[in-house]
Amino acid sequence: MPQIPNSTLLHFPTPIHKIKLKKSNRVYMGSSIAEAHNVRVLGAGDTVVVLGHGFGTDQSVWKHLIPHLVDCYKVIVYDHMGAGTTNPDYFDFDRYSTLEGFAYDLLAILEEFRVHKCIYVGHSLSSMAGALASIFRPDLFHKLIMLSASPRFLNTGDYFGGFEQEDIDELCGAMESNYKSWVSGFAPLVVGGDMDSVAVQEFSRTLFNMRPDIALSMFRMIFTFDLRHFLGCVTVPCHIIQSSKDLAVPVAVAEYLHQNLGGKSIVEVVPTEGHLPQLSSPELTIPVLLRHIQHDIVDGDC
Repeated sequence: MPQIPNSTLLHFPTPIHKIKLKKSNRVYMGSSIAEAHNVRVLGAGDTVVVLGHGFGTDQSVWKHLIPHLVDCYKVIVYDHMGAGTTNPDYFDFDRYSTLEGFAYDLLAILEEFRVHKCIYVGHSLSSMAGALASIFRPDLFHKLIMLSASPRFLNTGDYFGGFEQEDIDELCGAMESNYKSWVSGFAPLVVGGDMDSVAVQEFSRTLFNMRPDIALSMFRMIFTFDLRHFLGCVTVPCHIIQSSKDLAVPVAVAEYLHQNLGGKSIVEVVPTEGHLPQLSSPELTIPVLLRHIQHDIVDGDC
C-alpha cells in the first residue's frame, strides 16, 4: 500500500473525541455532532448509504435521489460545516482551511452513528473529503461514489484542472466586493443554465444562505488543495461519475482519477451539463447513481 508522507497531509487540529462545538457560552460535545450537521437517518436496510454534498449546497441537493433509496437502504444525510443550514458559530476557519477538517467531520459522524461499513456518495468537495476519510479508515467504506470530483482544480504543468490562478483571483475578488452579485453570475455558470432554471435558482438559494466570509474561505480552500499525490493511498473501490460538460471539472480529470487511484475504479461520463447534475438533470443522473450504488466493480470493469 502506498505510504502517506508525514509532513503535508495528516495535520488534523483536533482529535475526534475532543471536538468541541461552541455556541455563545455553551460547549456541545459528543452527541451534538448530529445536531451540528443536521444529520438525518432515513429508510431501513442492512446497507448504509451516506450522502455528502458539495460547496454552496446543503443536503437538499439529494432530494431527487433519496426517495429511490429509502425502501432498500438506511440513508444518512448531513450538512457539512459552513453550509447555510449550519450554525456559522461552529465554523472554525483554521480547522476548515484544509479538506482534512471535513474528512474528520465525516469520520466523527460515522462514529457517532456506529456505522461499521457504508457506501459513501460524495459530490465535489465531499467526494474528496470522503477519499481522505477512506485513507484514514478504509474499513468504514465499502466503496466511494464520486460525483463531479477533482483532486485539484488549478492547471499546473501537464495537469489540466480547468482553472488558471488568475481565474480564481478574479472570482475571489468578485465574492469580496459584492457577494450577491457574484452568486447571480456564478450559479448559472456552474449549474449550466440561465437564472430562470429551477436548478440555478435552487443553487443560488443555498449559496445565498452561506455567510459570505465563510463562503470565501471555503472557496479559497477548494481552489488551493492538491490531493494528486495521495490518490494512490485511496484503496477502497471508487465509482467516478462525471458530466460530459462541466465548467468546474473537465472530463480529463475523471480519467486522471481513474488512472491514479490506488484501488479499483471505474468512470462513467453522463451526457449532462453542469457541476450539479443530480439537481439539474436528475432524470439522467439518478439512474446512474442508483446503478453504481447497487452494483460493485468487477474485475473486467476496471
